[in-house]
Amino acid sequence: MSSNPKPVVLHIGDAVKHNPEIYERFASEFTVIRPSAEERQREPFLQALRDRKWGDFDAVFRPFWNTGGEMGRWDKELIPLLPKSMKIYASAGAGYDWADVDIMAEHGILYCNGAQASSEAVADMAIFHILSVFRNLTWSHLAARSGDPAQWTEAHKYATMTSHNPRGQTLGIVGLGNIGLTIARKAHAGFGMRIAYHDLVRKPDAAVADLQPAFYERLADLLAAADCVVLATPYAGGRALIDRERLARFKPGARFVNIARGALVDEDALVESLQSGHLFAAGLDVFQNEPHVHPALRAMRNVTLTCHNAGGAIETNYGFERLAMENIEALLLRGKALTPVNAHLMKGSS
Repeated sequence: MSSNPKPVVLHIGDAVKHNPEIYERFASEFTVIRPSAEERQREPFLQALRDRKWGDFDAVFRPFWNTGGEMGRWDKELIPLLPKSMKIYASAGAGYDWADVDIMAEHGILYCNGAQASSEAVADMAIFHILSVFRNLTWSHLAARSGDPAQWTEAHKYATMTSHNPRGQTLGIVGLGNIGLTIARKAHAGFGMRIAYHDLVRKPDAAVADLQPAFYERLADLLAAADCVVLATPYAGGRALIDRERLARFKPGARFVNIARGALVDEDALVESLQSGHLFAAGLDVFQNEPHVHPALRAMRNVTLTCHNAGGAIETNYGFERLAMENIEALLLRGKALTPVNAHLMKGSS
């Protein structure tokens, strides 16, 4: 029998629901500590870390995106209080705007997200929004639900006049990671769209040979070339990526879809662009001030709105939960995590 104690995992948020067999294995491999809901509030959580209430734990496990975040932002106040033994934070969810992953890296903590598990669902929602902005579906939807024959007749007669098939249109994707690549493949194979993209790193040609995408090193050049722009890039804080200046760079009459993060977009500037007609339509799953939606956007029949549900398929929840456990197992038991976000920021990384 080994004398080495099991690694300790701090489990924040709800209990595992979807993968009991994996959790049974996980709980046999690690000592799992689960703070109460009261202990997860910001000040009690910080104090517990100062008091070393949970000792020298090795990992934090957050299996659900909608619980376990009661302590708020993981930032320069919180992260230095973590024990030096901590090696990995494995979380559900694709975004990580609530966590300063660069500061985690400075403290030797690898952050792993669940984007891989949500790619299918988010890409499907992106396709819905792409179809909607090309085919004027919100106008038709609202008119049909209005119960007003005049509205129904207007949409029936005139929505088609500015409606287009996606085939042959250029889809410009900002961020060709797991989610962006899945969107590209669905749009290209399913609807015959041409693919263009902007990213910090160009994909090897062999990895995207099926798409034959156009790569734009400068974001402004992609915006000018695309018939529809989709945001599929993380938000790391700072200024909005799509602001008044960049909206002016869009091709006149282009469409815009955001399934990434609301903070990436200056919504006042977006409203101005839509009202002026420079942008023809927008599809938004995320918002700058969630759960509040800009009132002008709510009033526009050329804007499709959903409630940050892009990743919200039950299969995503299963995948988030499983992947968070498997990331911790992969790093602590085998030395290499599956979906690291900040590995390139860690000391000693090449």
